[in-house]
Amino acid sequence: MLSYAATDGPDWNTLGDYSENLIEIHDLKYSRGHRAIFDGLNLTIKRGEITALMGPSGTGKTTLLRLITRQLIPEQGAIFVDGIDISTLNQTELYQLRQRFGMLFQNGALLTDLSVFENVAFPLREHTKLSNRLIRHIVLTKLHAVGLRGAADMMPAQLSGGMARRVALARAMVMDPEILIYDEPFVGLDPISLGVIVRLVRRLNDALGITSIVVSHDVEEIATVADCSFLLSDGKVAASGSPDELRTANSELVRQFMHGMADGPVAFHYQAPGYEEQLLGRDIE
Repeated sequence: MLSYAATDGPDWNTLGDYSENLIEIHDLKYSRGHRAIFDGLNLTIKRGEITALMGPSGTGKTTLLRLITRQLIPEQGAIFVDGIDISTLNQTELYQLRQRFGMLFQNGALLTDLSVFENVAFPLREHTKLSNRLIRHIVLTKLHAVGLRGAADMMPAQLSGGMARRVALARAMVMDPEILIYDEPFVGLDPISLGVIVRLVRRLNDALGITSIVVSHDVEEIATVADCSFLLSDGKVAASGSPDELRTANSELVRQFMHGMADGPVAFHYQAPGYEEQLLGRDIE
């Protein structure tokens, strides 16, 4: 892995001990207002694997990503990255931690006034003191990896949805992160673009030797790439295992989610007062 960090601070590589588990979450509790998002969540993400975080809408999948990168602070519990409790890190150490992550946002989040090349180069210009020649070499290498070296001079408005997602992926990995996070990478893509992104997730993880965390609702697509999947529900892990193991699980919740069943533990209607009572504004005799 190349290191481009230009800031002073402790060497992260000396902080933790090597373990098969890169990220460990213990008894995590987090709420928004009076609503508990996580209530004793425990899960482990293994080094070098693709881990999928799945679950019905509103179960806190994206919130969990923010907790792992310490954008949010849990009310209780601990999150360990490479054996280090991230709640103990000072600002400099936290900054170093975040440089180990790459992030592919759901909508790509490209900067509309910058070309494809400059979008991918942006993290290098912001966080390193590399020469323009070396930046050009790195950026073109990353664009080539996602099949878009020929689009370097295009603007985001000229890109299709699938192309924009691939440019965002090149930007996410331009700093050679150890952990690559994908937040709903398959949403809104046509079948061809979807197949390209799915293949890239697997190929990049294996070729670069990184650890990938994928938040997704797309059961079929994630099943083709994930080494381990966690199904989140009611603030905890409802089930975990390989996609095939989840498909054959006995839990009604797991079957409902994995097979897209309309009826099951996850109700169509959000909890509400009686329909007639609320509609008419009075009690019904």
